[in-house]
Amino acid sequence: MAQLRKKKEMENNKVLLGMSGGVDSSVSALLLKQQGYEPIGATLELFVGSSCCNVNTYLDAKKVCNSIGIPHFTYDYKNEFKKYVIEDFIDCYSNCKTPNPCIECNKYMKFGFMWEKAKELGCNYIATGHYAKTEYNEEYGRWVLKKSKAGKKDQSYVLWNIPKDLIEHILFPLSNFEEKEQIREIARKNNLKVANKPDSEDICFIPDGNYKKFLENNSNIKPKQGDIVNSKGEILGKHTGLYNYTIGQRKGLGVSYKAPLFVLDFNPVKNQVIVGEESELYKKEIIVTDINLLLLDEIKDWLEVEVKTRYSAKSAKAKIIQNDDKINVIFDEPQRAITPGQSAVFYIDDIVVGGGKILRV
Repeated sequence: MAQLRKKKEMENNKVLLGMSGGVDSSVSALLLKQQGYEPIGATLELFVGSSCCNVNTYLDAKKVCNSIGIPHFTYDYKNEFKKYVIEDFIDCYSNCKTPNPCIECNKYMKFGFMWEKAKELGCNYIATGHYAKTEYNEEYGRWVLKKSKAGKKDQSYVLWNIPKDLIEHILFPLSNFEEKEQIREIARKNNLKVANKPDSEDICFIPDGNYKKFLENNSNIKPKQGDIVNSKGEILGKHTGLYNYTIGQRKGLGVSYKAPLFVLDFNPVKNQVIVGEESELYKKEIIVTDINLLLLDEIKDWLEVEVKTRYSAKSAKAKIIQNDDKINVIFDEPQRAITPGQSAVFYIDDIVVGGGKILRV
């Protein structure tokens, strides 16, 4: 783990580790201790009944900490989670945007409130089981956030919104592992009971995956029928509520047409879902707002980067320039189904330049 600071170089090697009760954070605790740190396990109570916030979560995390001989605490941040993550989730869907709640959680909870708690406990570092990397970069003269070696499992995309000044205080013990099975094998060899615990892939506060039901039960968003129209404004059918559709969606439209139709956009004023043929899904320019730059202080001139517009999307070559509090992005080749509310994250090689939220296309 090349990014871990050597013990002799550290004045304070105490680190607060976020623990979900899963194998990644559990092995992270073990590795930190083996590297000479003094880890303290912390489980954040965020939402009752979620996949990563329940009695089993707390017990699994505490048992792991007990087995490797480190302290463990739980902290109640349910009110803060509701304010900064759930309310943002609802607001996005209310405004025809598609949110990524993990990004908000990382910004406010794991690298916000948890860092404040770490300082209260006298820790110089915080850590998580994310697949990402931090290191000092001589060329740029600063600490940088980078991709891990985990390939498709790399999670640097969901970390673009962390505070720039915090990067030197963040440890990612899993940064140099390429396969999840390597992590599970370490857990097995060290008799960690969570070695074969399955990953949670749903939104943590919607464990059944039914975000529509969640919105209906926890907000003023309710089914409201309206028109499905094409880009010319011709009415093709009826929809059941704007929140039930996402850009790029093909199935479930209930519209017959001479060619396959996809959701292109929304008109919330007229309560319309706008559809079109697949060729209309491709866009070459986007505007990004709520920007957070990690590598540079500002982007005065056009900068060549690679851009990811979804966690699972392949990166695409583009050039970007900053315009006050927004960034203009022009792709080399048109990109499919770019979605307002999702994040655009910029990279130079494997270094995260920064990112922002897609405002419009």
